[in-house]
Amino acid sequence: MTDQQYPPGQPYGSQPGPYGHEYGREHDHGHGPSGHTGPAYGGYDAYGGHGGQEAYAEHGGQERYGRYQQHEQYQHYDQHGRYAAPGREPYGAPGVPAPPHHPGPGPLPPERTGAPGAASAAHTATAAAPATAPTAAAGSATGAPRRTGSPIIAPGLTPAALTALLAVLLAATAQLSRPVSAVAVVLLQAVTAAGWFRLNGMWPARQGIALAFLAGVTADIALLALGVEHTSAVVIGTLGAWVLFVLVLQLRNHSSPDERLYALTAGVTSTALAVLATGHLAAEPDAVTVGALAVAAAALARALPLPQAVSVVVSLSAAAGAGATAGQFTSLGGSGAVLGLAAGVCALIGLRVASYDFPSRFVHMTAGVALPLTAAVPAVYLLGRALV
Repeated sequence: MTDQQYPPGQPYGSQPGPYGHEYGREHDHGHGPSGHTGPAYGGYDAYGGHGGQEAYAEHGGQERYGRYQQHEQYQHYDQHGRYAAPGREPYGAPGVPAPPHHPGPGPLPPERTGAPGAASAAHTATAAAPATAPTAAAGSATGAPRRTGSPIIAPGLTPAALTALLAVLLAATAQLSRPVSAVAVVLLQAVTAAGWFRLNGMWPARQGIALAFLAGVTADIALLALGVEHTSAVVIGTLGAWVLFVLVLQLRNHSSPDERLYALTAGVTSTALAVLATGHLAAEPDAVTVGALAVAAAALARALPLPQAVSVVVSLSAAAGAGATAGQFTSLGGSGAVLGLAAGVCALIGLRVASYDFPSRFVHMTAGVALPLTAAVPAVYLLGRALV
């Protein structure tokens, strides 16, 4: 290593690597649900992220290591600026040949004044001063916004529009046939499974998401094969088998007991929600149509920029009105307002769950879209059988 390759005064950490990255940054990792779990866990996207490793490499480790290298390298120059390796006489001294000439710029270190002890003491004080700088500058280095205010962030208008689109698809296919309606239900189950895992800060969780989604699909197939009169047996049997599968999956998890318990809880809940969405296939088609349209109206009204209390009243009124209107075109008639109001209450509960604890944009685009419709299944199924 020559002085040309690494000029004095430039820290080792700032030298470009073979791929154009700095040594201290080429292994940085970004990202994560909001959340509880490290890489997969937490809000790592549009709402902010973590920058501890990058901030340490930029403000702490590299800078101090570079100053140490620079200080040690300066010890190889005598008071006249001549290079003197340890244990050798400086170049230019009697009997010592001159070093070979290397073309190109070779900046010399600045001339030092004062005693070596004073310089060493100054170096020690300078290196010790920024010891707390990485912690203080971590937020500014990553550019992440500081969390202030309420952690409850509503999904917004775009997820509400997607909820309305999925609700209209579910309402339309319910009037055709159950096998056709199963297409919309399967889509709802997929978004529900992925959204629940991300809402709980578990990402990526491909095995858990796939297992929960397969539980919902299995319940759909069994219901279509056996008939709606066996709905209870299909739901209970599917849940029993899939809870066992989730337990077996967690036996392969080598994390801490707390993390395994948390993953088990999230897996069982996601499976239950995916199977719960099968209720849209088991419910009366007219009830599915009225309930889905009521959920669409409630989600869109809740996304309007209104005060919270006013927004809740407007959302429930919109759900009841949509249910009453849709009931006029179905066998429910005026009872559609009751079903619509109940479905609207369930939809607002689903939206509230999807708004918990600084959720990310991905949570809003999955859980924020699916949970209003999934949470409305009990109202659609139970009231639909009672009112139709």
